[in-house]
Amino acid sequence: MSAWLRLVLALFALTLAPALRAEDALRAEDSGRLLQYERIAAAGLPDQRLSIWLPPGYDAGAQRYPVLYMHDGHNLFDHRWSNFDKIWAADRAMLAVSASGAVEPHIIIGIWAPGADRFRQYLPRDIHDAASPGLRARMDAAASGPILSDAYLAWIAGPLKTWVDASFRTRPGRDDTAIMGSSMGGLMSCYAFLNRPDIFGRAACISSHWPAIDPRAVQGGDPELIGLWDRWFAEKLGAPNGRRLWFDHGTATLDAFYAPYQQAVDARIAASRWQKGQDWESRVYEGAEHEENAWAARLPEIMGWLLRGE
Repeated sequence: MSAWLRLVLALFALTLAPALRAEDALRAEDSGRLLQYERIAAAGLPDQRLSIWLPPGYDAGAQRYPVLYMHDGHNLFDHRWSNFDKIWAADRAMLAVSASGAVEPHIIIGIWAPGADRFRQYLPRDIHDAASPGLRARMDAAASGPILSDAYLAWIAGPLKTWVDASFRTRPGRDDTAIMGSSMGGLMSCYAFLNRPDIFGRAACISSHWPAIDPRAVQGGDPELIGLWDRWFAEKLGAPNGRRLWFDHGTATLDAFYAPYQQAVDARIAASRWQKGQDWESRVYEGAEHEENAWAARLPEIMGWLLRGE
């Protein structure tokens, strides 16, 4: 390990060490262990926060684990931290799919959303920069500040992943590193997958908020945004090379606006010679709303497909 890398790890550890609260290191032999980290400095970003779930048996063994990074970490595990008293129950979903034998247990890195900065941290910078002046102005109004997704991705793929791989028994390779999120977090997961294919070999873009801003502005889908997403995937996707990509949406509340965008993305991926069912999947959940209970209900199915072994 180079002197520079040792310095980076030491500095990153210093930002994390005071933030671990003993009372939030919840232990239960049969349900894993949950660690809580607060006030993490990240270059160019608001302070970040993590909830990290370690699978059952982690402390007693020497096994190395694949890793799943998830956005909106405050809504993943505990109702006390959630925005709407709803959670994904990501730990219970992982326990269920790993008990089936189809999926290895993963360490889950839940990255909390930074409140009012969520939109500008999750909106793909590529799309913002490619938008027309009028569309970009509407995005800027929603963001209330500069777009930060490039800094957020650089932090996840760089200092955060470096610290995670040094601090926990991970398998750090691309095929053992997945990323997942919903709504704007779905867009951010696509952004990470397309821009860092060397890091993320799996991504789930759940109920992705393709309209980016208020979807009611253009009934039936915004032609400019549909074109932007289509060109983005055409330029960035590349060959599967063992990678795997999941999309879905419901048909109620905000999800009711997503079909025209998702259909265009699906058509582009199919035209790129990715094999549906093998390299990528896109599903519609009739009646499902844009909310955490709906995502929790299908999370075991998502994990089972995305994280399965070869």
